[in-house]
Amino acid sequence: MGKKYERASLIVDAEAYEPGKGLEDGFELYTKVVTNGWISPDRLFKFTRPDGSIVCPFIRNRRGIVFIREGDYIIVENDNERHVCSAEKFPLRFTPVED
Repeated sequence: MGKKYERASLIVDAEAYEPGKGLEDGFELYTKVVTNGWISPDRLFKFTRPDGSIVCPFIRNRRGIVFIREGDYIIVENDNERHVCSAEKFPLRFTPVED
């Protein structure tokens, strides 16, 4: 087995995703997400628009489009790169920092 490495310390801004805060980059039709088979639809945030269409929020980063699931955090790094982190993994990867 190779050498062991520890993830470098990185201070980020993070916020639990909530609708209406403008944390997402856009929305994709739920039917398109399911039809294209991009990801498992389990726990995806879904919103019903006034016209009856159901959409899923996403963020866009260098890796592509990342759909937001219930309980996810939006992570913003110092260079403004954004990522999605599940509620289960968030406390394992990040600890609060005193200001």
